[in-house]
Amino acid sequence: MKLSKTFKSFFENEKSGGLLLLFVTIISLYLANSSFQIEYISLWEKDFFGHSITHWINDGLMTIFFLLIGLELEREIYHGELSSFKNASLPIMAAFGGMLVPAATFLALNFGTATQNGAGIPMATDIAFAIGILSLLGKKVPASLKVFLTALAVIDDLGAIIVIAIFYTTSIAFVNLAIALGIWAFLFLLNRMKIHNLIPYLIGVVAMWYFMLNSGVHATITGVILAFVIPFGDGGEKSSSYRLQHFLHKPVAFVILPLFAIANTCIAIQSDWHQGLNHPNTLGIILGLVIGKPLGIILFSSIGVSAGLCALPKSLKWAHILGAGMLGGIGFTMSIFITLLAFKDPEVIVFSKIAILVASVLSGIIGFVYLKYILAKKKAV
Repeated sequence: MKLSKTFKSFFENEKSGGLLLLFVTIISLYLANSSFQIEYISLWEKDFFGHSITHWINDGLMTIFFLLIGLELEREIYHGELSSFKNASLPIMAAFGGMLVPAATFLALNFGTATQNGAGIPMATDIAFAIGILSLLGKKVPASLKVFLTALAVIDDLGAIIVIAIFYTTSIAFVNLAIALGIWAFLFLLNRMKIHNLIPYLIGVVAMWYFMLNSGVHATITGVILAFVIPFGDGGEKSSSYRLQHFLHKPVAFVILPLFAIANTCIAIQSDWHQGLNHPNTLGIILGLVIGKPLGIILFSSIGVSAGLCALPKSLKWAHILGAGMLGGIGFTMSIFITLLAFKDPEVIVFSKIAILVASVLSGIIGFVYLKYILAKKKAV
């Protein structure tokens, strides 16, 4: 399979970004549990224009991350792996399984409890980390596996965004929401009028973000819906969508996501931290990501193929799909993001983050070792 220039650029940025995320997460955890603990943790809680620095990162900068996700999704739909039903059907089926089975696993342990709202946590896959781990396997990785995992993760992110919009919106200020959507409609009109200058769209998104923030719907949704009014044209290198997507890749991968990781993993880990892993909430997160993810992905993929809804690419084996499912258990960014929306209790949030870290490390190691064995076995044959 020949990879497009756009896909190669995306994959390389996500690969490098994933390795950087791993590095900054380790540094953040170290500082949060060092002699600088108090100063370091309080740094991220400092007030800045009425909100903590962490809040600005989570509700502000992450909007740009979601904008990039939206632009990437739009490109995949028009020109990428999701542009035809034949290409899109397998990762779509896999993504459904990778969301539903982990959520069901979590709810099996938490339904009817105070923590049942965390069902969305194990549904997510971290694109950067998953691709970063896959890239460590080098040139032995089939191109079709790279495409499958990337498409799966993008669809997974879309699912997480829908979950956030529907299930993690508690109350709505309809006037502010109407103004935000009115701004979006105006930008859509500019798109239809073939206005390709990005400035009015970027000015519009700031206003739209403000009203969305005060509407009760999570402000980061602004980034996703904005992506679909940025002029796409023919999708070429001169199109507004391509230029913005290309510009955002590096700031998101090397600034925004690392800042999010640093701010949200400054966790003071107590000596009895492992005791919190016995709670249904943390068990649900770990089992959902480590077991539910690969199980859901392989199960729904096989159902799709058996039913004739999709086909397994010639260069892929079921063993590859299972390996991709294992890497899909690396939740991290989106899982932490949903945790912050699902819970208010600081202790529950801390233990949930620890569970996400444990599950993501386990999934990364298991997926890497398994795929390394599978790929080496294939080469030997």
